[in-house]
Amino acid sequence: MASPIPLGTWPTPLEPAPRLAASIGLDHLWIKRDDLIGLGGGGNKVRKLQYTCAEALAAGAATLITTGAPQSNHARLTAAAAARLGLRCVLVLAGKRPAAPRGNLILDELAGAEIVWAGAESLTQVVDAEVTKRYKPYVIPFGGSSPASALGYVECAREIEAQLPDFDRVVVAVGSGGTMAGLVAELGPERVVGVDTGAVRDARAVVASLLDDDVDPAELQIDPAQVGAGYGKLTERVREALKLAARTEGLFLDPTYTGRAMASLIAGHIPRHGRTVFLHSGGLPGLFGHPEL
Repeated sequence: MASPIPLGTWPTPLEPAPRLAASIGLDHLWIKRDDLIGLGGGGNKVRKLQYTCAEALAAGAATLITTGAPQSNHARLTAAAAARLGLRCVLVLAGKRPAAPRGNLILDELAGAEIVWAGAESLTQVVDAEVTKRYKPYVIPFGGSSPASALGYVECAREIEAQLPDFDRVVVAVGSGGTMAGLVAELGPERVVGVDTGAVRDARAVVASLLDDDVDPAELQIDPAQVGAGYGKLTERVREALKLAARTEGLFLDPTYTGRAMASLIAGHIPRHGRTVFLHSGGLPGLFGHPEL
């Protein structure tokens, strides 16, 4: 395995959130600020890209290709990482080009990424076609999640252990699964609570696939109750969670990932006692892609 390429400044801060904790009814709450990772607007994907980009460079790649939804945070940060490393970037995004770019799409283009819209075709079909015509392509998986890139969140778990040795649990949104998988690999399934965002069909199976066989998928704690109408669809619970975090701590969350994780925390699906760490995985630019807010 190639050694990870430094793309951020570590460790990220761990900040107490007493007013938010009191509003929710938690004993103690801290926010792990992975939204403050410096590259490209920040977010959890940077820790993974340190591994996937290292693999790409080791393979002699000149072009990074990846996929996502129109407001994909992973796509934005892949574009930013490619710019920093002097690589080309092709983003294959689901659906059709919108009438006007918003949110992450503006930043994708600023970073120089070429956006290919899949339209009615599957993302896999379009990626395969792009690979055949690009110079020295390297495909980064959906969400940047792989067994190797999950090591980025093993490292994050160790940061939290050093910053707050006696914490009880970490709460994290689950998209492509790599962030939760890395945390579970280091902390064990009993100390990590995931919140399904609807990004994949079976979040439990996806997270388990990124872990060693010694972790029983049935042991994974994943709240399925916040998906609502589907991935990327704003719910009223999420809207209220965004307001509460902003109005108690000046903390801005995104409507797809961290907003759902906070909605789960507010709803009481996660224990109120002890010391809870909420992983802020970034995604703020995506908020500006939701005019319905």
